[in-house]
Amino acid sequence: MSFLRALVAIFLPPLAVLDKGCGSVLIVGLLTICGWIPGIIAALIIVNRK
Repeated sequence: MSFLRALVAIFLPPLAVLDKGCGSVLIVGLLTICGWIPGIIAALIIVNRK
């Protein structure tokens, strides 16, 4: 994971997982709406997966 990708995951979580598929974007988007911290955690987990 690059530093820029981590920054995007912190400030705009759904945008960071945009290339991982529609399901990931929806999950991270819903978690971000429910609370910013759960969205960040989910985005960082998804971005770290290979």
